[in-house]
Amino acid sequence: MEEYFFQCPYCWEQISMLLEPSSLEQQYIEDCEVCCRPILIQYYFDIELESFSAESLED
Repeated sequence: MEEYFFQCPYCWEQISMLLEPSSLEQQYIEDCEVCCRPILIQYYFDIELESFSAESLED
């Protein structure tokens, strides 16, 4: 597992998440540990983390 820090797209607090290194793209919904709102998490590993996004689910 690899710890990754990013900003919540709602409250802008820095939060961390443990990412599972995998050669497959991962996508799931996780609640912010500060404001508890749902975040769409997407990431991709090759040898290291290649891409990461954390997006709000509300328009």
